[in-house]
Amino acid sequence: MYLVTFRHAKTYSQQLIRHSLLLWIHFAHQQSVIMSDPKVKDFDELTSFLGDYGLFQILIIVQLSLAAIPSGYMGVIVVFVSDTPEYHCKESIDSTRNGTDVEQRSWIGPDSCSRYKVNGSWTQTAGLSNDTEQCVDGWVFSTEIYSSTVVSEWDLVCEHAWKVPFSTSLFFVGVLIGSLISGPFSDRFGRKPVFFFTMVLQSVTALIQAASVSWVMFCVLNCLKGLGQVSNYGTSLILGSEMLGPSARIKFSLLAQGVCYGIGYALLPLFAYFIRGWRMLLVASAIPGLIYIPMWWVIPESPRWLLQKGRVDEAELVIRNAAKRNRVPVPEVIFRAGQCLELKKDKGEEEMTHTYLDLVRTPNMRNITILGVFIWMSVAMVYFGLSLNTSNLNGNVYLNCFISAAIDIVVTVATGLLVNRAPRPTLLFCMLILCGIMLLLIQLVPEDMLVMVQVFTLVGKVGVAGAYVFLFVFVTELMPTVVRNMGLGITTTAAFAGSIMSPYVIYMGVYSRVLPYIIFGTVCLMAAAAGLLLPDTRNSKLPDLISQARPIRSCFCCCPEKTAAAQSDTTGDCRERNNRSPC
Repeated sequence: MYLVTFRHAKTYSQQLIRHSLLLWIHFAHQQSVIMSDPKVKDFDELTSFLGDYGLFQILIIVQLSLAAIPSGYMGVIVVFVSDTPEYHCKESIDSTRNGTDVEQRSWIGPDSCSRYKVNGSWTQTAGLSNDTEQCVDGWVFSTEIYSSTVVSEWDLVCEHAWKVPFSTSLFFVGVLIGSLISGPFSDRFGRKPVFFFTMVLQSVTALIQAASVSWVMFCVLNCLKGLGQVSNYGTSLILGSEMLGPSARIKFSLLAQGVCYGIGYALLPLFAYFIRGWRMLLVASAIPGLIYIPMWWVIPESPRWLLQKGRVDEAELVIRNAAKRNRVPVPEVIFRAGQCLELKKDKGEEEMTHTYLDLVRTPNMRNITILGVFIWMSVAMVYFGLSLNTSNLNGNVYLNCFISAAIDIVVTVATGLLVNRAPRPTLLFCMLILCGIMLLLIQLVPEDMLVMVQVFTLVGKVGVAGAYVFLFVFVTELMPTVVRNMGLGITTTAAFAGSIMSPYVIYMGVYSRVLPYIIFGTVCLMAAAAGLLLPDTRNSKLPDLISQARPIRSCFCCCPEKTAAAQSDTTGDCRERNNRSPC
């Protein structure tokens, strides 16, 4: 039951995907600038007159959260589109023997990929030959669960079975590409254009994919769909977080966005139950995204991004429209050159064209980037590995998919409630420790106690799912505005690289039932230890500039984390020590 083959790799290209992607808050005053000019204010202070939960903010939360519903099912739709129904060889044209499907399978051949040779006419009294041959006449697929899938469409079984997980891997390749290019594109061209372009891309790609005439065409479109899906979800998180106040960001990124993502995932088995053909299921999946496109004329561009690009008049127009909607008075001048941190040009950092090298150029950014890449890769490998393994659970495939989605929704809500009640590193540590211990305990469970193995696996998934959701808040809130999308892109790229490795780790179960769980559990414990090094960003402001990146909490070669007040007094000392450090 738990010896997993590559067939199971198709069952979860998820959440990317998730599932995954959720978001930010917080940190830092630009120490030297703020100390030299007490009039300097950051974006949150300058727009505080809007309030946190006016009509404008509520509409933004609802509108952008609804966009997460297509992302929720787009990644996991492969569970039904690429599932492998029961199958067996077609009978030889010389065969005349009749019987039930089960009986036919027993006398046609020893397994689903071969059949007994027929000498002359095969009748009830004819003896069976011990010689076998390949299924030269093709296969017969069961239609009990699905009317058709890509497997039955193009006979992706036996020697062609590798094509199923390969097509899923190409989806993750698209995710990798999307997480790399969406950041620079949205930093350069704006959050709003990239958000709507990728919404069109994932919807139109799914629509064209439904008309695929070959497996190769299906794979290419699957890669493009992965690119659009992750880019759309990540950019929507950034767009919303940069328009909302500090207290609303967590509720948007974790609760609203995460729950809507889970709702989209939970709706998938419902629609798949009534739409049993893979082509029409893909058509149905494309419709909500296309309906969303008219929101272009309702959702504004991020005023933070506009300020970073020096488009002050456009940023003020967005804020004035928001104030009008919230029915609050507006200052005569919102963004004064002497007050707005983003508009100060004395250091020139805002005018620079930032690249991925800026993520490792300074000691603080380098430490955060390296730790973020390692932790996110580890968490994603375990999360997707356990998700892929859900195909081994007994029961109805539609019900199992719904239960998995329900777990994700509950974990998302619980994480949203806990995120501001405990230090960030401590919360991440507890989640990963829970998962690691549960998975390592599986090796102590007797082989005949399969229910206990399932319980430990599901409890472990609760921990790693919470960590996966939480990382989108924790890691990305450490990234300054000027490189935030690129930081998110590089860390999520590492995450999806880890997800590509997960099917191969699961495949080790062929040789040892507990080996995948030992690997996943050990990786979780290592990631938990690394997470304790990250600084706590709870109740902090979003950093805007690279100079505002916080040092990690402790390191042999780096200045330990201090409180905001202490940091302002010791910035020069920390900077000097970091400059001398080799890390």
